Amino acid sequence: MTGRGLDAARNALADVVAIPVTPFTADDTVDTTAHRALLRRLIDGGVRTLTPNGNTGEYYALTPDERRAVTETTVEEAAGRACVLAGVGLEVPTAVASAEHARRVGASMVMVHQPVHPYVSQDGWIDYHRRIADAVPELGVVPYVRDPELTGETLAELGELCPNVVGVKYAVPDAARFAAFARDAGLERFVWVAGLAEMYAPSYFAVGATGFTSGLVNVAPALSLEMLEALRAGDHASAMAVFERIRPFEELRAARRSADNVTVVKEALAALGHCRRDVRPPSHVLPEAVRAEVAALIAGWPA
Repeated sequence: MTGRGLDAARNALADVVAIPVTPFTADDTVDTTAHRALLRRLIDGGVRTLTPNGNTGEYYALTPDERRAVTETTVEEAAGRACVLAGVGLEVPTAVASAEHARRVGASMVMVHQPVHPYVSQDGWIDYHRRIADAVPELGVVPYVRDPELTGETLAELGELCPNVVGVKYAVPDAARFAAFARDAGLERFVWVAGLAEMYAPSYFAVGATGFTSGLVNVAPALSLEMLEALRAGDHASAMAVFERIRPFEELRAARRSADNVTVVKEALAALGHCRRDVRPPSHVLPEAVRAEVAALIAGWPA
């Protein structure tokens, strides 16, 4: 990846990186009609970077065929109006095949989920990502870093080996660790995306991030974009005003180690009439009392 493609990829990451939900029908299949409508709503709302098969999209609950279909639908709806950063992962052959599929159907980049193997060495982490990056040299590659033991020097080595590793989705909940990690890896070498969404974006932007992921954006694109605009302008007060407005909703998602992270978003979308509330195990729909709480929290949010 060189030239204009590299510049476009870097610009797409320095933005609100939306993680769309995957809506389901009453018979537990992917609701393609609702999915397309939700994607159009994001794009029409000003979102320019979409990650199909992210965690808010219930990546680990989808079948291989469903993951491919979700990527294809997203690329079709993006239609040049938004960049598609497709989530890939699991064992190396599956991750490589998913990346190659994303390339064939027109995605611009792939986000590599944190390896789920219980034993991950630093050198093995490099090998895993290098196998994927080397398979799709035309695509930007974005590691999803959730491991606090990973070192910045390890990422720097991967960047030297794979020039198409253009950015990092950093999701360790420690702004000081992020600041050190980014500088050890190369602050200017990669685009740094705050991978813990709006609640961590202000602190991560202060030390080097230029984009942030969002699941909340499914519900209220205008609020996520308002925070981005404030952070880009260095307007800390305005960014924190958005923070306070969304804080109860995001804290509900984060409770009990994020047990209801996706469920709360889908409940909000159901309250707005955009899709069903259904999620797949190990997630679970909310009890009635909490459903009412979600509806009250989003009352008055921009459509």
